Parts: sequence; C-alpha cells; structure tokens
Amino acid sequence: MEIRTLRYFLAVAREENMTRAAGLLHVTQPTLSKTLKALEEELGQKLFERHSFSISLTQEGVLLRDRAEDLVTMADKIEQEFLSLDDVTGGELYLGLGESYQIRYLAREILALKETCPGLRYHITSGDTEQVTEKLDKGLLDFAVLCDTPDGRKYDWLPFPEPDVWGVVMPAGAALAKKKTVTADDLKGLPLFTSEQGWKNDIGRWCGEKRQDLRLEGTFRLSYNASVFVKEGLGYQLTFAGLVDTSPGSGLAFRPLSPTLETKLFLIWNKYQTFTPIAERFLKQVRGRFRPEER
Repeated sequence: MEIRTLRYFLAVAREENMTRAAGLLHVTQPTLSKTLKALEEELGQKLFERHSFSISLTQEGVLLRDRAEDLVTMADKIEQEFLSLDDVTGGELYLGLGESYQIRYLAREILALKETCPGLRYHITSGDTEQVTEKLDKGLLDFAVLCDTPDGRKYDWLPFPEPDVWGVVMPAGAALAKKKTVTADDLKGLPLFTSEQGWKNDIGRWCGEKRQDLRLEGTFRLSYNASVFVKEGLGYQLTFAGLVDTSPGSGLAFRPLSPTLETKLFLIWNKYQTFTPIAERFLKQVRGRFRPEER
C-alpha cells in the first residue's frame, strides 16, 4: 500500500465525487478508479458505495480513512523533518492545543522565534486531552498543551506561567450577573454546560459533594459553541476566563467561581523524543521563559 494511493483514497472520500477528486489530483478519472479498485482488492474489502452522482464510504472505508489520515500526516511530517534538517532559519512545528487564553504565551514565543527563524511554519491541532495526546503518542505532534497533570512516565513538561481561572458565562441580563462571584449553591437547579473533562475533574474538585445537586445540561468541546447556546437562553456555561467574548454589547457576562477554581496548563512532549532543529530551538526558547516546576 503506497502513500500515493492513500492520498488518492482520501481525496475521493473528501470530495465524494470521482471526477472532482481526479481534477484536484491532476490524474485521469480512469487512473483514479483503477487505483482505488486495486486498493479494495488488496484489502479485500469494499471501501465505497457508488451512487448515481456521488460515492460514499462504507464502514470499512471510514476505518481506512481514519487510519490513512494519520499515515499521510506522518509521511508529510517525516518528509518535512528531513527537508528542514539543514534549514537553520525555518522548519515545521506541530502543536496540539486545548482551549485556553494562556495559549497566548505560546503565540508570543512563536512570534519571537520567527524573528530569527523567518521560515518557521507551524501547524495547530485543537482538541481535548484525549485527542491531542493520542496524536502526540503517534508522533504526529511535537508538543501538546494539557489541562491535566501530565503522566511523568510518558512525558516531560513545563508548566505555563499562569493558571486558567474558572467562571460562569451567562446572559448579561441574568440575575447571577448582578453578583461578583458565583458559588455552587447559586448554580443549583440551573442548566449547565461545560466540557466532559472539566465536569469530571475540575468541577468535582471545586464543589465536592455539592456536584450531585448541579444539573449538567450538556457537554461541549468548543467554548464558542457553548456560548451560542447560552446566548439563546439554553443554560449557563462553566469555562475558563477569556475564552468567550463577554465584553459590553456581547449580550453575555462572565463571573468567576467562589471559592476560586484554577487549572494549571502544561506544555508536554514525549520522553526521549528526537526533535527537529526548529522544535529543539522552540523548546530551548520556551524553557528560558517558563519556570520549571518541582516534580
């Protein structure tokens, strides 16, 4: 199975149309059809359902798509790593980031690094802890940012200079918006949104047994999407400060939790990882700005 074949397969899966995919790949439609037919024969599985004007993936096709995306990404990363070995002014940097206003610290370091490495190109993957660590473990990322204490058996890490502070995003006209802070008792009976990870870990740590009195209306991975539901009157959002626009005129307000709930962020990487020159320079620069934490 060749990487080129997987690229063909992914293009067809994305376009759901053989003609469009062939045009994007700059190959003839018969060539593309023949290549994909050979792939199905090689795997012994039907990958596509052919319709009158489109094609769709079978269950086996969906499985291959998920695996092929990782394989093609890894092939691209390896190619770029070798191309950048002798490039002292640039290279590719791969980061997996959770949602946090503290990501600004990494943005500042990338900006500073580009002053001496103008050829730096960076690729950002967003997701929760499970999503970014899976890609980091597969070697698809150089670094990831976690809101959980890292597993010291697998990763090395640096803590961010500041923690994230939790609070509640609510309609600006809500009664709770008149308070300076919000307690667990204030939230009883209210429909609440937050991340699944935050609900299991941080909120439980904050309110202890009182969490059983709180009503989880729904979970979100993206704070912006949750804020839209809040704006439409569906509930109240538990999230980090700075992730949602709550400025005057936004229709939303943010109030911190009481007692204060903070979550530390960590920049992590695989133990014994071999870095590209640009990743090594990035880590060296970040080490000089972030203070290491006692293990």
